[in-house]
Amino acid sequence: MMTAPGTAAPAAVLCGLGSWLPPAVVPNEEVAARLGVTDEWIRQRVGVRSRRRAEDGTGTVAMAVEAGARALKSHGDGQVDAVLLATATPDRLCPSSAPEVAARLGLSGVAALDVSAACSGFVYGMSVAAGFIAARTFQRVLVIGADTMSAVLDPDDRGTMPIFGDGAGAAVLRAGERDEPGALGAFVLGSDGDLADLIQVRGGGALARYRFTAEEPHAYLRMQGREVFKQALERMGSAVRDAARNAGWPLDEVDRFAIHQANARISRALAMRLGVPAERWVSNIEQVGNTTGASVPLLLDHANADGGLLPGQRVVVAAFGAGLTWGATSVVWPALTSGE
Repeated sequence: MMTAPGTAAPAAVLCGLGSWLPPAVVPNEEVAARLGVTDEWIRQRVGVRSRRRAEDGTGTVAMAVEAGARALKSHGDGQVDAVLLATATPDRLCPSSAPEVAARLGLSGVAALDVSAACSGFVYGMSVAAGFIAARTFQRVLVIGADTMSAVLDPDDRGTMPIFGDGAGAAVLRAGERDEPGALGAFVLGSDGDLADLIQVRGGGALARYRFTAEEPHAYLRMQGREVFKQALERMGSAVRDAARNAGWPLDEVDRFAIHQANARISRALAMRLGVPAERWVSNIEQVGNTTGASVPLLLDHANADGGLLPGQRVVVAAFGAGLTWGATSVVWPALTSGE
Protein backbone atom coordinates (compact mmCIF):
# COMPACT_ATOMS: atom_id res chain seq x y z
CA MET A 1 0.00 0.00 0.00
CA MET A 2 1.24 3.47 -0.81
CA THR A 3 2.52 5.63 2.02
CA ALA A 4 0.07 8.41 2.88
CA PRO A 5 0.96 11.90 1.63
CA GLY A 6 2.91 13.90 4.17
CA THR A 7 4.74 10.93 5.64
CA ALA A 8 8.18 9.59 4.80
CA ALA A 9 8.75 8.76 1.14
CA PRO A 10 8.08 5.12 0.34
CA ALA A 11 10.96 2.75 -0.32
CA ALA A 12 11.39 0.63 -3.44
CA VAL A 13 10.90 -2.98 -2.37
CA LEU A 14 12.02 -5.95 -4.45
CA CYS A 15 8.99 -8.23 -4.82
CA GLY A 16 9.50 -10.23 -8.02
CA LEU A 17 12.33 -11.73 -10.10
CA GLY A 18 12.56 -13.49 -13.44
CA SER A 19 15.09 -14.31 -16.13
CA TRP A 20 15.44 -15.93 -19.53
CA LEU A 21 18.35 -17.36 -21.50
CA PRO A 22 18.34 -18.33 -25.18
CA PRO A 23 18.31 -22.13 -25.51
CA ALA A 24 21.46 -22.31 -27.68
CA VAL A 25 24.50 -23.11 -25.53
CA VAL A 26 27.91 -22.19 -26.95
CA PRO A 27 30.71 -24.10 -25.16
CA ASN A 28 34.26 -22.84 -24.99
CA GLU A 29 35.44 -25.41 -27.49
CA GLU A 30 33.31 -23.80 -30.20
CA VAL A 31 34.66 -20.32 -29.49
CA ALA A 32 38.24 -21.47 -28.94
CA ALA A 33 38.47 -23.28 -32.27
CA ARG A 34 38.00 -20.09 -34.26
CA LEU A 35 40.25 -17.98 -32.03
CA GLY A 36 43.12 -20.45 -31.98
CA VAL A 37 43.02 -20.86 -28.19
CA THR A 38 41.86 -23.60 -25.79
CA ASP A 39 39.03 -24.15 -23.35
CA GLU A 40 41.56 -23.87 -20.50
CA TRP A 41 42.88 -20.57 -21.89
CA ILE A 42 39.38 -19.07 -21.73
CA ARG A 43 38.55 -20.47 -18.31
CA GLN A 44 41.78 -19.18 -16.77
CA ARG A 45 41.40 -15.68 -18.17
CA VAL A 46 37.68 -14.99 -17.79
CA GLY A 47 36.16 -17.92 -15.87
CA VAL A 48 33.59 -18.79 -18.56
CA ARG A 49 32.84 -22.37 -19.65
CA SER A 50 29.82 -21.64 -21.84
CA ARG A 51 27.49 -18.85 -22.83
CA ARG A 52 24.11 -18.48 -24.57
CA ARG A 53 23.49 -17.08 -28.03
CA ALA A 54 20.20 -15.75 -29.34
CA GLU A 55 19.17 -17.34 -32.62
CA ASP A 56 18.64 -15.24 -35.74
CA GLY A 57 15.42 -13.29 -35.42
CA THR A 58 15.57 -13.15 -31.61
CA GLY A 59 16.68 -9.79 -30.29
CA THR A 60 16.71 -7.82 -27.09
CA VAL A 61 12.99 -7.06 -27.05
CA ALA A 62 12.02 -10.73 -27.32
CA MET A 63 14.37 -11.73 -24.49
CA ALA A 64 13.21 -8.81 -22.32
CA VAL A 65 9.60 -9.88 -22.77
CA GLU A 66 10.40 -13.43 -21.63
CA ALA A 67 12.24 -12.26 -18.52
CA GLY A 68 9.67 -9.58 -17.77
CA ALA A 69 6.79 -12.07 -17.95
CA ARG A 70 8.54 -14.30 -15.43
CA ALA A 71 9.18 -11.41 -13.04
CA LEU A 72 5.53 -10.36 -13.27
CA LYS A 73 4.47 -13.93 -12.52
CA SER A 74 6.83 -14.01 -9.53
CA HIS A 75 5.29 -10.76 -8.31
CA GLY A 76 1.78 -12.18 -8.50
CA ASP A 77 -0.83 -9.98 -10.13
CA GLY A 78 1.15 -9.01 -13.25
CA GLN A 79 0.36 -5.32 -13.03
CA VAL A 80 2.86 -2.46 -12.96
CA ASP A 81 2.74 1.27 -13.66
CA ALA A 82 5.97 1.57 -15.64
CA VAL A 83 8.55 -0.49 -17.54
CA LEU A 84 12.26 0.39 -17.61
CA LEU A 85 14.57 -1.50 -19.97
CA ALA A 86 18.32 -1.36 -19.35
CA THR A 87 20.15 -2.32 -22.54
CA ALA A 88 23.21 -1.48 -24.60
CA THR A 89 21.90 -3.41 -27.62
CA PRO A 90 18.40 -2.18 -28.49
CA ASP A 91 16.70 -3.83 -31.44
CA ARG A 92 16.67 -0.44 -33.17
CA LEU A 93 18.35 2.90 -32.51
CA CYS A 94 14.94 4.53 -32.75
CA PRO A 95 12.38 4.14 -31.28
CA SER A 96 13.34 2.97 -27.81
CA SER A 97 12.62 -0.66 -27.03
CA ALA A 98 10.80 -0.40 -23.69
CA PRO A 99 7.40 0.63 -25.15
CA GLU A 100 7.43 -2.43 -27.41
CA VAL A 101 8.35 -4.65 -24.48
CA ALA A 102 5.49 -3.19 -22.44
CA ALA A 103 3.02 -3.72 -25.27
CA ARG A 104 4.05 -7.35 -25.75
CA LEU A 105 3.56 -7.90 -22.02
CA GLY A 106 0.00 -6.59 -22.27
CA LEU A 107 0.96 -3.31 -20.57
CA SER A 108 0.17 -0.84 -23.35
CA GLY A 109 -0.42 2.61 -21.93
CA VAL A 110 2.05 2.44 -19.05
CA ALA A 111 5.13 4.64 -18.97
CA ALA A 112 8.10 2.96 -20.64
CA LEU A 113 11.67 4.06 -21.30
CA ASP A 114 15.14 2.71 -22.03
CA VAL A 115 18.08 3.16 -19.67
CA SER A 116 21.52 3.20 -21.33
CA ALA A 117 24.35 2.58 -18.88
CA ALA A 118 25.84 -0.64 -20.31
CA CYS A 119 26.69 -3.21 -17.63
CA SER A 120 25.60 -0.78 -14.90
CA GLY A 121 22.24 -0.27 -16.60
CA PHE A 122 20.15 -2.50 -14.35
CA VAL A 123 21.46 -0.87 -11.16
CA TYR A 124 20.85 2.54 -12.71
CA GLY A 125 17.38 1.37 -13.75
CA MET A 126 16.54 0.28 -10.22
CA SER A 127 17.65 3.68 -8.93
CA VAL A 128 15.38 5.44 -11.45
CA ALA A 129 12.50 3.19 -10.42
CA ALA A 130 13.22 3.89 -6.75
CA GLY A 131 13.08 7.62 -7.49
CA PHE A 132 9.72 7.27 -9.23
CA ILE A 133 8.41 5.30 -6.25
CA ALA A 134 9.79 7.75 -3.68
CA ALA A 135 8.14 10.62 -5.58
CA ARG A 136 4.87 8.64 -5.60
CA THR A 137 4.76 8.87 -9.39
CA PHE A 138 4.39 5.08 -9.62
CA GLN A 139 3.61 2.35 -7.13
CA ARG A 140 5.07 -0.60 -9.03
CA VAL A 141 7.81 -0.66 -11.67
CA LEU A 142 9.16 -3.49 -13.82
CA VAL A 143 12.91 -3.11 -14.38
CA ILE A 144 14.48 -5.33 -17.06
CA GLY A 145 18.09 -5.81 -18.09
CA ALA A 146 18.56 -7.43 -21.50
CA ASP A 147 21.34 -7.55 -24.04
CA THR A 148 22.06 -9.38 -27.29
CA MET A 149 25.81 -9.03 -27.14
CA SER A 150 26.30 -11.50 -29.99
CA ALA A 151 25.04 -8.75 -32.31
CA VAL A 152 28.11 -6.59 -31.62
CA LEU A 153 30.90 -9.13 -31.09
CA ASP A 154 33.78 -9.54 -33.51
CA PRO A 155 34.06 -13.33 -33.95
CA ASP A 156 37.84 -13.01 -34.33
CA ASP A 157 38.47 -10.86 -31.24
CA ARG A 158 40.05 -12.80 -28.37
CA GLY A 159 39.43 -9.87 -26.03
CA THR A 160 35.64 -9.96 -26.26
CA MET A 161 34.30 -13.05 -28.03
CA PRO A 162 34.99 -15.53 -25.17
CA ILE A 163 33.53 -13.25 -22.50
CA PHE A 164 30.06 -12.17 -23.53
CA GLY A 165 26.72 -13.94 -23.75
CA ASP A 166 23.07 -13.09 -24.44
CA GLY A 167 20.27 -13.05 -21.90
CA ALA A 168 17.71 -11.11 -19.90
CA GLY A 169 16.69 -10.66 -16.29
CA ALA A 170 14.00 -8.59 -14.59
CA ALA A 171 12.72 -7.40 -11.24
CA VAL A 172 9.49 -5.88 -9.96
CA LEU A 173 9.80 -3.08 -7.41
CA ARG A 174 6.84 -1.86 -5.34
CA ALA A 175 6.27 0.93 -2.84
CA GLY A 176 6.80 -0.16 0.74
CA GLU A 177 8.48 0.51 4.06
CA ARG A 178 12.19 1.18 4.43
CA ASP A 179 12.66 -1.38 7.20
CA GLU A 180 10.99 -4.34 5.47
CA PRO A 181 12.86 -7.16 3.71
CA GLY A 182 13.48 -6.33 0.06
CA ALA A 183 13.69 -2.56 0.58
CA LEU A 184 16.55 -1.18 -1.51
CA GLY A 185 19.09 0.94 0.32
CA ALA A 186 20.64 4.20 -0.82
CA PHE A 187 22.18 4.02 -4.27
CA VAL A 188 25.80 4.80 -5.08
CA LEU A 189 26.16 5.91 -8.71
CA GLY A 190 29.03 7.36 -10.70
CA SER A 191 30.56 7.87 -14.13
CA ASP A 192 33.75 8.94 -15.88
CA GLY A 193 33.19 9.99 -19.47
CA ASP A 194 36.87 10.83 -19.92
CA LEU A 195 37.39 7.07 -20.24
CA ALA A 196 34.50 6.46 -22.64
CA ASP A 197 36.74 4.88 -25.26
CA LEU A 198 37.81 2.00 -22.99
CA ILE A 199 34.64 0.08 -23.92
CA GLN A 200 32.79 1.21 -27.01
CA VAL A 201 30.83 0.40 -30.14
CA ARG A 202 31.55 3.24 -32.55
CA GLY A 203 29.02 2.28 -35.19
CA GLY A 204 25.43 3.48 -35.25
CA GLY A 205 25.94 6.84 -33.57
CA ALA A 206 25.18 10.26 -35.03
CA LEU A 207 28.80 11.43 -34.81
CA ALA A 208 30.40 8.42 -36.48
CA ARG A 209 27.67 8.01 -39.10
CA TYR A 210 28.55 4.36 -39.56
CA ARG A 211 25.99 1.76 -40.46
CA PHE A 212 25.05 -0.54 -37.58
CA THR A 213 25.54 -3.84 -39.43
CA ALA A 214 27.55 -7.00 -38.92
CA GLU A 215 29.58 -6.20 -42.03
CA GLU A 216 30.75 -2.84 -40.70
CA PRO A 217 33.81 -3.26 -38.41
CA HIS A 218 32.85 -0.18 -36.42
CA ALA A 219 29.70 -1.99 -35.30
CA TYR A 220 31.83 -4.32 -33.17
CA LEU A 221 32.47 -3.92 -29.46
CA ARG A 222 36.05 -2.88 -28.67
CA MET A 223 37.49 -3.07 -25.17
CA GLN A 224 40.83 -2.17 -23.63
CA GLY A 225 40.85 -5.07 -21.21
CA ARG A 226 43.82 -4.25 -19.00
CA GLU A 227 42.66 -0.72 -18.19
CA VAL A 228 39.05 -1.88 -17.80
CA PHE A 229 40.23 -4.42 -15.23
CA LYS A 230 42.00 -1.70 -13.25
CA GLN A 231 39.05 0.69 -13.38
CA ALA A 232 36.53 -2.02 -12.45
CA LEU A 233 38.46 -2.87 -9.29
CA GLU A 234 38.79 0.75 -8.23
CA ARG A 235 35.24 1.89 -9.05
CA MET A 236 33.33 -1.17 -7.86
CA GLY A 237 35.46 -1.48 -4.76
CA SER A 238 34.59 2.07 -3.76
CA ALA A 239 30.92 1.62 -4.64
CA VAL A 240 30.62 -1.60 -2.62
CA ARG A 241 32.19 0.03 0.43
CA ASP A 242 29.92 3.06 0.16
CA ALA A 243 26.75 1.00 -0.29
CA ALA A 244 27.58 -1.13 2.75
CA ARG A 245 28.45 1.96 4.78
CA ASN A 246 25.18 3.64 3.80
CA ALA A 247 23.33 0.57 5.07
CA GLY A 248 25.29 0.62 8.32
CA TRP A 249 26.92 -2.74 7.57
CA PRO A 250 30.61 -3.45 8.13
CA LEU A 251 31.90 -5.45 5.16
CA ASP A 252 32.48 -8.50 7.34
CA GLU A 253 28.77 -8.46 8.25
CA VAL A 254 27.56 -8.52 4.64
CA ASP A 255 26.31 -12.05 3.95
CA ARG A 256 26.43 -12.01 0.16
CA PHE A 257 27.93 -9.87 -2.60
CA ALA A 258 26.01 -9.97 -5.90
CA ILE A 259 28.44 -8.29 -8.30
CA HIS A 260 28.17 -7.84 -12.06
CA GLN A 261 29.60 -10.93 -13.74
CA ALA A 262 32.20 -9.18 -15.86
CA ASN A 263 35.11 -11.55 -15.48
CA ALA A 264 35.87 -14.15 -12.81
CA ARG A 265 39.34 -12.67 -12.28
CA ILE A 266 37.82 -9.27 -11.55
CA SER A 267 35.49 -10.83 -8.97
CA ARG A 268 38.35 -12.71 -7.27
CA ALA A 269 40.59 -9.64 -7.22
CA LEU A 270 37.79 -7.48 -5.85
CA ALA A 271 37.05 -9.97 -3.08
CA MET A 272 40.72 -9.97 -2.11
CA ARG A 273 40.90 -6.18 -2.19
CA LEU A 274 37.87 -5.92 0.10
CA GLY A 275 39.04 -8.73 2.37
CA VAL A 276 35.85 -10.72 1.82
CA PRO A 277 35.87 -14.55 1.67
CA ALA A 278 35.11 -15.91 -1.80
CA GLU A 279 32.24 -18.04 -0.49
CA ARG A 280 30.22 -14.88 0.14
CA TRP A 281 30.25 -14.00 -3.57
CA VAL A 282 27.44 -15.45 -5.67
CA SER A 283 28.38 -16.26 -9.26
CA ASN A 284 26.99 -17.68 -12.49
CA ILE A 285 29.59 -16.47 -15.00
CA GLU A 286 30.77 -20.02 -15.78
CA GLN A 287 27.41 -20.85 -17.36
CA VAL A 288 26.32 -17.54 -18.91
CA GLY A 289 29.35 -15.31 -19.38
CA ASN A 290 29.12 -11.53 -19.16
CA THR A 291 25.57 -10.61 -20.19
CA THR A 292 26.08 -6.85 -19.77
CA GLY A 293 22.81 -5.20 -18.63
CA ALA A 294 21.27 -8.60 -17.91
CA SER A 295 24.14 -9.69 -15.68
CA VAL A 296 22.89 -8.45 -12.30
CA PRO A 297 19.22 -9.52 -12.59
CA LEU A 298 20.24 -12.91 -14.04
CA LEU A 299 22.63 -13.40 -11.14
CA LEU A 300 20.00 -12.43 -8.57
CA ASP A 301 17.37 -14.71 -10.06
CA HIS A 302 19.72 -17.68 -10.40
CA ALA A 303 21.10 -17.25 -6.88
CA ASN A 304 17.60 -16.89 -5.45
CA ALA A 305 16.53 -20.11 -7.20
CA ASP A 306 19.54 -22.22 -6.21
CA GLY A 307 19.81 -21.08 -2.59
CA GLY A 308 22.74 -18.76 -3.04
CA LEU A 309 20.58 -15.97 -1.65
CA LEU A 310 18.35 -16.68 1.36
CA PRO A 311 15.70 -14.57 3.12
CA GLY A 312 17.18 -12.31 5.79
CA GLN A 313 20.67 -12.16 4.32
CA ARG A 314 22.40 -8.81 3.96
CA VAL A 315 23.27 -8.37 0.28
CA VAL A 316 25.30 -5.73 -1.56
CA VAL A 317 24.67 -5.42 -5.30
CA ALA A 318 27.14 -3.64 -7.60
CA ALA A 319 28.00 -3.20 -11.28
CA PHE A 320 30.53 -1.50 -13.54
CA GLY A 321 30.49 -0.92 -17.28
CA ALA A 322 31.05 1.22 -20.33
CA GLY A 323 30.65 4.94 -20.02
CA LEU A 324 32.41 4.49 -17.69
CA THR A 325 29.56 3.89 -15.27
CA TRP A 326 29.20 2.15 -11.93
CA GLY A 327 26.60 1.70 -9.23
CA ALA A 328 25.72 -0.20 -6.05
CA THR A 329 22.97 -0.63 -3.49
CA SER A 330 22.03 -2.86 -0.56
CA VAL A 331 19.09 -5.05 0.35
CA VAL A 332 18.02 -7.45 3.07
CA TRP A 333 17.00 -10.38 0.91
CA PRO A 334 13.24 -11.07 0.85
CA ALA A 335 11.35 -14.32 0.32
CA LEU A 336 10.66 -14.48 -3.42
CA THR A 337 8.79 -17.09 -5.42
CA SER A 338 10.01 -18.34 -8.77
CA GLY A 339 8.54 -16.85 -11.93
CA GLU A 340 9.06 -20.04 -13.95
